[in-house]
This record gives sequence, structure tokens and C-alpha cells, in this order.
Amino acid sequence: MLNKFEPTWMVESIYDLSPTELKEKGIKVVLTDLDNTLIAWDNPDGTPQLHAWLHKMEDAKIPVVVVSNNKHKRIEHALKALELPFVSRALKPLTRGIQIALKRYDLKKHEVVLVGDQLMTDVMAANNAGIRSILVKPLVDSDAWNTKINRFFEKIVKKRLIKKDRLSTKWGHTLDD
Repeated sequence: MLNKFEPTWMVESIYDLSPTELKEKGIKVVLTDLDNTLIAWDNPDGTPQLHAWLHKMEDAKIPVVVVSNNKHKRIEHALKALELPFVSRALKPLTRGIQIALKRYDLKKHEVVLVGDQLMTDVMAANNAGIRSILVKPLVDSDAWNTKINRFFEKIVKKRLIKKDRLSTKWGHTLDD
């Protein structure tokens, strides 16, 4: 049961991911969660670091697609300045959003990775869909009210994974850390 919550990689921030490294792993498209992964949940404009990372991905021709459980209107508003494609109401940890993205881009499972800040939704959805995942540290310590429930259960799962030596206590800065 714990294997459903094991990420393929753990990296401190999505901004640490380099196009070269992703291509070396055969990744053609980055699927990413929105809140606390790509942008702080309470800062829809993003940071200069985010904009620089997105430009690197664009230059390398690696599309970044947001796969979020949020409503269409919320994501559209949050991504207004970023102009990124997205899948709303992804229903993570179910695979709905991932399946839509795979079909939309005509991708094979080994060509994508899902980046997210939660074991209970993002990592589990990736594992359920049979794709690789990257767990990142949340951008900010605060969460929207509905995420706080997941964080409570996530702490329990993390402790069990760490105890069984199936989750690191250290965040990497590359996929090989």
C-alpha cells in the first residue's frame, strides 16, 4: 500500500529541474500541479524564478501542462499571466487529468512526469496512472483550507515511508541527488 505514495524523485523545487536532465530521462512533457508547486497558492503572478524556468522549458521545447484539481475558472485566473495549458478538475489521486493530458499530447506514459507537492494527490495519481513523479517541497508553508486535511494524513504516511527507508529526509536539487 505504501508504494502508492513513493515518488520517483524528490527535488526541492520545480525550478531545479533542467531541460537537459529531463530530456536525459526521456521526459518530453512536464505535467505539474498548480498550488504550492508551480506558484504559491496565494500568489497567482508567480515569481521571476518561475518565469525564467518556464522560458528555459519553452526554449527546450518541453511543454509544461498544469494538471490541477481546481476549477477551470480558478486555474484560468491563476495562469492568466503565464499562458500555460491546463487540465482542470483532474480528480487526483484518480488518473482523469493525467489521462486527458496524455491523450491531448499523444504521449506515452514514459514520456511524461508529474511534479507536485503532495503525496496524497500528486504522487498517488502518478503512481495510479503508471507514470513517474517528482515530489517537491511546497513553495510556502501555508495551504488552502482544503489542503490542510491532506497534509495531516500525509505526515503519517511520510513517517511510515521514512521509517521503512522508502522516502528520503533530504531534498535533492537534481534528479540524480
